[in-house]
Amino acid sequence: MALWLALGLWALGQGLSFPKSTLFVEQGGKRYLLRVEVADTSERQAQGLMFRKSLGEDEGMVFLFPTPTAGGFWMKNTLIPLSIAFFDRQGQILRILDMEPCRKDPCPVYYPGVVYQGALEVNQGWFQRRGLTPGARVGGEALKLWPK
Repeated sequence: MALWLALGLWALGQGLSFPKSTLFVEQGGKRYLLRVEVADTSERQAQGLMFRKSLGEDEGMVFLFPTPTAGGFWMKNTLIPLSIAFFDRQGQILRILDMEPCRKDPCPVYYPGVVYQGALEVNQGWFQRRGLTPGARVGGEALKLWPK
């Protein structure tokens, strides 16, 4: 965890930028569009949504990993409550969790309990308000940026 924090703080000092793209999440014949920033490198993934004061209603951050992982996420220096969907390489959502900002150390780590290759962070409740559950599918332009 200390490594991720150190990388995140280092990345902030580097003025790290994120590619911008679009995604959709669909289930039951309904499709919801999102504008996303793409965290496709370890530096971008370490920074994530740290220090952001707000996130637009249909905005988010997608984390794309080169290989499957079961690792957890934490909310160190993240100021807004988030929901996160963990999905496989085919875009199928496997698990959705709500995460709270970390107000004091030690920060909890949110483990999905599944092996995944992508994760989508949005404002807390975004999936629930749209009736999206595990089994929904993520797709769109942002997935073309998946690291090899």
